[in-house]
Amino acid sequence: MAEHLLVTIGKERFADQVRKTVHLVDDKEQNDFLNDIEHFPHAYVLACVMDRQLKSERAWAIPHRIKEIIGSFDMPALQAVSLDEYKKIFSDNALHRYNEIMADVFYSAAQDIAAKYDGDASRIWSDRPSSAKVVYDFLQFKGVGPKIATMAANILARQFKIPFSDYYSIDISTDVHILRVLRRTGLVSPNAEIDSVVYKARELCPEFPGIIDFSCWEIGRAYCRPNNPNCRECIIKDECKKVF
Repeated sequence: MAEHLLVTIGKERFADQVRKTVHLVDDKEQNDFLNDIEHFPHAYVLACVMDRQLKSERAWAIPHRIKEIIGSFDMPALQAVSLDEYKKIFSDNALHRYNEIMADVFYSAAQDIAAKYDGDASRIWSDRPSSAKVVYDFLQFKGVGPKIATMAANILARQFKIPFSDYYSIDISTDVHILRVLRRTGLVSPNAEIDSVVYKARELCPEFPGIIDFSCWEIGRAYCRPNNPNCRECIIKDECKKVF
């Protein structure tokens, strides 16, 4: 059945603890920068808080663009930029769909990282924290809701291979690709609301509900497209109910 196959794929990928470069954006320089969580953990955090109401590729590129504009991405340099300056940077460079609002979000996140984590954002996920702690910490950033918070924790655990003490609180992130895949496979009803999707994922893998997140997202992007889905080559083609 599709649910078992999705969980199996997710668990097989999670079991491979060899850390590889995580594909977050297509641009290699930007992607390498976001992957350098040892030196710039705050770049990852700030990219996460930017990821709303905008195509992910553009949102995740914002930290690197800020680095180019101000000439540095060290925390003292980011903290020194005023809110008004960030608003001008965002507006002049059209960094986001909602430039004034997201400039405030970026500024607030940078200030929080400096104040709460002494400028070291990796403290959010250091020392094998519980998944609830990591999700909670991301929720404390201005404008971040459960979808972004669980996505941030999920990528850290599943792709960056950051060890947590548990994974119970990492829910599936209900973006358009994941909703489409779960509805079309028949795992949830065609009109299923977000809460239903979240609880279905919890049923499928209670110890790590978000483990099917990346597989569903990948299937949604590569095969289960909104129009002209490529069912013939899909990795779960034999188990999908193909509810269109």
